[in-house]
Amino acid sequence: MFLDYFALGVLIAVFLILFYGVIIIHDIPYLLAKKRQHPHQDAIHVAGWVSLFTLHAIWPLLWIWATLYRPERGWGMSEKAEHPEVLQARIHQLQSELQRMQMPVADESSSSNKGC
Repeated sequence: MFLDYFALGVLIAVFLILFYGVIIIHDIPYLLAKKRQHPHQDAIHVAGWVSLFTLHAIWPLLWIWATLYRPERGWGMSEKAEHPEVLQARIHQLQSELQRMQMPVADESSSSNKGC
């Protein structure tokens, strides 16, 4: 009699461990996305729940999606992102070049009209 209840207890414990284990495993991509401050972490979380109904068929894709983004370099695959100071200097350089190109050239337009 005791062994029957013990076997039932073991069966229930194994079922609960497997059930919660699957739920914990499906949540790994969301936890990665949350740790990396992923901009699509809510979508990854919902897709993780959807993957439960597809028997985790899309789970590897969620893992890849969650690991592609890094806060320090964004979606890029380069080793280091440019510093904001370098980008600001480049913006100022381009703005000055644009202003120089947009300045009207008064000498050329007045000399071409006199020659006609």
